[in-house]
Amino acid sequence: MPEIAKGLEGIVAGTTALSLVDGRGGRLIYAGYTIQELAQKSSFEEVCFLLWKGRLPNKNELAQLKEELTALRPLPEPIARIASDIPHDTHSLEALRTILSPLNGLDPTYHENSETSNQKLAKHLVSLTATVVAAFARMRDGREPIAPRRDLGHAANLLYMLTGAVPDPLHARALDTYLVLLADHGYNASTFTARVVTSTLSDMTSGICGAIGALKGPLHGGAAQWTMEMLRTIGSLDNIDVFIRGLFAKKAKIPGFGHRIYKVEDPRARVLRGLSKQVAEKMRGLVWFEMSERIDKLVAELRGDKEIYPNVDFYSASLLYNIGIPSDMMTSLFAVSRMAGWTAHVIEQLSDNRLVRPQSEYTGPIDLPYVPLAER
Repeated sequence: MPEIAKGLEGIVAGTTALSLVDGRGGRLIYAGYTIQELAQKSSFEEVCFLLWKGRLPNKNELAQLKEELTALRPLPEPIARIASDIPHDTHSLEALRTILSPLNGLDPTYHENSETSNQKLAKHLVSLTATVVAAFARMRDGREPIAPRRDLGHAANLLYMLTGAVPDPLHARALDTYLVLLADHGYNASTFTARVVTSTLSDMTSGICGAIGALKGPLHGGAAQWTMEMLRTIGSLDNIDVFIRGLFAKKAKIPGFGHRIYKVEDPRARVLRGLSKQVAEKMRGLVWFEMSERIDKLVAELRGDKEIYPNVDFYSASLLYNIGIPSDMMTSLFAVSRMAGWTAHVIEQLSDNRLVRPQSEYTGPIDLPYVPLAER
């Protein structure tokens, strides 16, 4: 029998021109550009274009894309009815998965599964996901959804739809940078799920709903919520040492630390650390950032030769919380960003498709004698 790679660790399952995840070098590259440069110089809308088209847009192309995305923001009435009927104690990511699932019914061309129709559907999914996340966040609190504005960028409009107020420019920039940083990441669990569904020649929306389901787990997109819940449980700087040393003593996983691919610090975490500090200092509310920084330093002292470094979710938690995102919405914010990458991977999968069908090694019994029902 061939060697079994549990969790497909180390297996190269395909090719992609969308992103390079360099685990040993601590690099993340989107279609040729480092994540640090894109986070500093590009907007989320530019990154969407880059992932969908394989190049950065010129000025006119970016303006056209922004106009198209803006036009697709409003919540269609059938989708709004579904959102209003979902129990308010449903996890926001579960709600998103359900609300988006009938999206194909809004446009007959979405069933074509062609590159043209999927490029169009990708824009609708990116725009509508932000609206749905904000609308459900308000609905579950008994408040009316706020209609999107046409004069705000993707990140700023999302914050506006959550609060009803035009956001602080620093908060809007921080969220936009967060969206850029999480837009794609190779064959991660949720992206691979989308590609597996797509490989059957199912539709893009089905692939995206599968990806959302995979994202929900705390070992993937749910880690930011898990990290923030840890910070709130610890409560103060004074309690950190006992809590973290206790996790090490039990050999328990530390929320926001470790990564299957990165054997050095996650390059996205470096950007988010500085951004989280900036936001916290402006708000004069440094507690969550200071706690995160202290945990980071303590883990570095305790890890020994173990390759345990902060991942993208660790500093995401304090950053998102300080700009007003509740902890149980953080995974949905991840989905708002990763929708760009998921849709790009669906398009790429279909461009050179082969059904994903791995084999497995059977470990159960063989040739058992069959006992008739009356004799069992």
